[in-house]
Amino acid sequence: MTLRVATDKETGVAVVTLDRPGKLNAVDLPTAAELSATWRALRFDDAVRAVVLTGAGGRAFSTGLDRDAVVPQPSSPYSQDDPLLAIGPKTNDLWKPVVAAVPGMACGGAFYLLGECDFVIADETATFFDPHTSYGMVSAYESVLMAQRMPYGEVARMVLMGNAERVSARRAYEVGLVSEVTAPGGALDAAVRCATVIAGYPTEGVQGSVRALWAAKGAARERGFATAPHLITLGNLADERQAELFADRPRTPPRVR
Repeated sequence: MTLRVATDKETGVAVVTLDRPGKLNAVDLPTAAELSATWRALRFDDAVRAVVLTGAGGRAFSTGLDRDAVVPQPSSPYSQDDPLLAIGPKTNDLWKPVVAAVPGMACGGAFYLLGECDFVIADETATFFDPHTSYGMVSAYESVLMAQRMPYGEVARMVLMGNAERVSARRAYEVGLVSEVTAPGGALDAAVRCATVIAGYPTEGVQGSVRALWAAKGAARERGFATAPHLITLGNLADERQAELFADRPRTPPRVR
């Protein structure tokens, strides 16, 4: 198992932890399936009224799709399989509030998860970046989700600068991606405190509010998602060339702002 789920029946809060610290909590295909199954199981657990999502080990929340994952693709140019599309709580019809607690790195495919959390708390070690363009890939779904959380220019800069730049926890707070910054190691406790307060309210009103907030930007998100497969098909380099760019990536530390 690559996820841990701990439920406090007294407070009504479940903590879901990505538990692949040796892989910086990257999501492989079994983890993707576990995430989907976990969100769907939490839908039916009436003892859970709020959820916290975090990553184990302290070095990363998640670095997105595991580069060792082999994702077979259909031969048709009109279809594409993306294993991360079904890893988020909203995609799996979980309308219980989900708070993200981010330590360390959160990048690339991690935004599939952060984009479907209701708000994000990060500690001072957190950094956010999107390396797609550095390795000859289109940032499509990630960009759509982040465009609903950050000003356009900030998303564009993060996406286009690729692996050369990191958004610090403080900058993420300033632009609205993060709602609170804690001392190192403090994001999980802060997220659990918030989730405990929310779980203490009548659940129907809370879930209805989550659903209303998600619906508010639904049209733009769905339109962006509709174009994503075609842009990825047109813009991604061949897998072999992506691997070459990844292997040859500069070793100089990226700029943090």
